[in-house]
Amino acid sequence: MINADERTAFVELIQQSQMAVYNVAYRLLGNLQDAEDAAQETFLRAYQFRHTYRPDQPPGPWLKRIAVNVCLQRLRRNVAQAQSLDEDVIQPLDPHPGPQAQVEQHDLQDRIRAELLCLPPRYRAVIELRHFQELSYEEIANALGRPLSDIKSDLFRARRLLAEKLRDLKLEPIP
Repeated sequence: MINADERTAFVELIQQSQMAVYNVAYRLLGNLQDAEDAAQETFLRAYQFRHTYRPDQPPGPWLKRIAVNVCLQRLRRNVAQAQSLDEDVIQPLDPHPGPQAQVEQHDLQDRIRAELLCLPPRYRAVIELRHFQELSYEEIANALGRPLSDIKSDLFRARRLLAEKLRDLKLEPIP
């Protein structure tokens, strides 16, 4: 049982982190409902394992690690997941695109999202954490509980696979 102060702190943590956790889940699972369920499960697990949180560390990487683990477990259970996308989550690249540019950007984002969802889960996780959550290599290694060398190797392989899948688009290389 937790006291009122701990409960208040946990509610604040959820309010501050819910969008970041949801975004991780959505990008790994590619489905709104699955992402919502995974985000909820992430916070339930965070509450259940709150004793593992180190107060001297920021809570973001700890929560993202839980979220990634929840998502990877879901992907293992449901390998043939639906690859549906939702327009509300995908943001246009140009802040003021014209109608034609909007259609082109939407099509490009759909294609990239679909190709990301085809990557193996471990590669998808490192792409999500590096490029969408903007974590450092060390933060990713910490979040996933894996050696730094594995993270760098997986990110290199993930980028190479993604570039091969998107070769026909002639995009700029991923930095």
